[in-house]
Amino acid sequence: MVKIEQLNIDIETYSEADLPKVGVYRYVDDPSFEILIFSYAEDGGEVETIDLTDKSSQLPAGVLKALTDPAVIKIAYNAQFERVAIGKMLNKTLDPSQWHDTMVVANELGLPAGLGQVAKYLKIDQQKDTRGTQLINFFSKPCKPTKANDHRTRNLPADDPEKWSLYVSYNRQDVRTEMAIADKLKKFPVRKSEWDLYAMDQRINDRGVGIDVKLAQGAIELMNGLNDLHNAELKQVTGLDNPNSLLQFKGWLKTLGVEFKTLGKATIQAALEEGNLPAVVQTTLRLRLSLSNSSTKKYLTMVNAQCRSDDRIHGLLQFYGANRTGRWAGRLVQVQNLPRNYMNPTQLDIARELVEERDGEAIELLFDDVSDTLKQLIRTALVPAKDKQFMICDFSAIEARVIAWFANEKWSLAEFADNEDIYKATASRMFNIPKTDIDKKIRQRGKVATLALGYQGGSGALIAMGALDMGIPEDELPDLVTSWRKANKHVVAFWKEVQAGVIEAIENGGAQRMSKGLKAFVKDDFLFIQLPSGRRIAYANPRLEEGDYGYRIVYDGQGTHVGFAKLETYGGKLVENIVQATARDLLAEAMLRLESAGFHAVFHVHDEVVAEVNLDADLAQMEAVMCEVPQWAKGLPLNAAGFTTNYYRKD
Repeated sequence: MVKIEQLNIDIETYSEADLPKVGVYRYVDDPSFEILIFSYAEDGGEVETIDLTDKSSQLPAGVLKALTDPAVIKIAYNAQFERVAIGKMLNKTLDPSQWHDTMVVANELGLPAGLGQVAKYLKIDQQKDTRGTQLINFFSKPCKPTKANDHRTRNLPADDPEKWSLYVSYNRQDVRTEMAIADKLKKFPVRKSEWDLYAMDQRINDRGVGIDVKLAQGAIELMNGLNDLHNAELKQVTGLDNPNSLLQFKGWLKTLGVEFKTLGKATIQAALEEGNLPAVVQTTLRLRLSLSNSSTKKYLTMVNAQCRSDDRIHGLLQFYGANRTGRWAGRLVQVQNLPRNYMNPTQLDIARELVEERDGEAIELLFDDVSDTLKQLIRTALVPAKDKQFMICDFSAIEARVIAWFANEKWSLAEFADNEDIYKATASRMFNIPKTDIDKKIRQRGKVATLALGYQGGSGALIAMGALDMGIPEDELPDLVTSWRKANKHVVAFWKEVQAGVIEAIENGGAQRMSKGLKAFVKDDFLFIQLPSGRRIAYANPRLEEGDYGYRIVYDGQGTHVGFAKLETYGGKLVENIVQATARDLLAEAMLRLESAGFHAVFHVHDEVVAEVNLDADLAQMEAVMCEVPQWAKGLPLNAAGFTTNYYRKD
């Protein structure tokens, strides 16, 4: 038998679970799940397709063996789906270290995430079959029973043999497309260290995290009760049959002399803050806001996505989801975008108990606002396994430390090395006031400047960071920008260094070397910036265009809408990408070390790691492991602090 080294795979499946809403783990955990079609190619050869709905068909013995053979690399586009689904079919967890994901290769190069979009952008010969969505909807999802389909709830191959034949061909073509993409990008191989991180990421997603179902269901019941109450109030105030109808509600507002083009959350909040609306309109708008609260809907996501086989939710993170920096992206519950809790642990304990008891009156009595209480408790619905605890540890001011390190801003590096209050120190430098004399008001200015201005932002960046909400007058903002830049001259110089290096690389070629081993160069229509870790961030089709102040740097990337668009970047934005990518590398390597030391992450958020550990685990050890500085980051003053808890929360 010829030894297989590589197996390219694509599958089509069926499940009654809604994949986008519940994720792949819950999708395959559904009793209705099955693999319908399995296409594969051995070592880049011809694509073979097995119709598993034909009970006389089965996977060849060689393919079955290869699926668990550590010497065979399994490759798929968005490989988590294939690995988890095939593992379910085989009733075992497949080792992610044996899998490579072509989507990761595309994301590393800053290309579109979707298979069809990548194929189209790269102009490869083997394009994705555009009939896929229609075929998936027909065969891979339940159907609505009608008289025309004899009231069936699922379409089988025998119900439309012609369509089924197309579906089999579609699946086979996906393997060809994936292989063509991989072949096109083979000159840009992903480093082994990144595949190690990918495997770690998959182990974290496989591990999952517990859900406090009693709390989540109590919150859902209270939320539904509030919605019913607010709906009734809206009907009474407006006299409308359906005040949730945008058309009806806008018409009612118009009768009061108030017109809105849109009624999005931001628009309503801005109008309420201005305070120029009639009282009855303010009341109805607040009621609509409460009904559209997406935060508390996360409880529903938790319950719906929880796997029945282990009572945990899986797949909360996507590796390389932010393809400009390589950072992770949140999925399902969106752990990177949860409302912050401001209650202390004692208050959280009381509020959690009241929600579990569905005692809305007591919540309102103790905490004033039921809706806000439910929002603050969302984090706490993520819980460790029985006889375990969460150990939560995060880097302190990581981006400010990294940018100071790159720029060699010695004063701030010294403050970080001594673990001083960087916001006080910044305010002291900005306003020439001794640190001992910095009061809360002045420190606040140092804080917002530190958080907002590191990437060449101006007054707009301060406003976006909440400067006006903090009570800082708008006419003070330009002076804050000037003062911060004077206090951080080396950071300003770093923006200019990076911009000049990138322009030189695009215009004249060659490798342009910059601070801390950074290197910018262009290869095969990609601008690469090599980081100190050795990883590279990429910009597709980089070019220079004439601008009002010299060259503009433009490239192809994901804009605010679906599809690729021409984007512009500049020194400060490039520095932001470099800093965040470096912070990502520090976190990723720290998680590998933590895993080796027995601190197993169940998820992570920005620069924070949430590990599920034994009750006697050593917090100081976790903090120490986090603070180990890689050889490539010598001189970077890291600091991390943590705490233990019986549910996820902010300290």
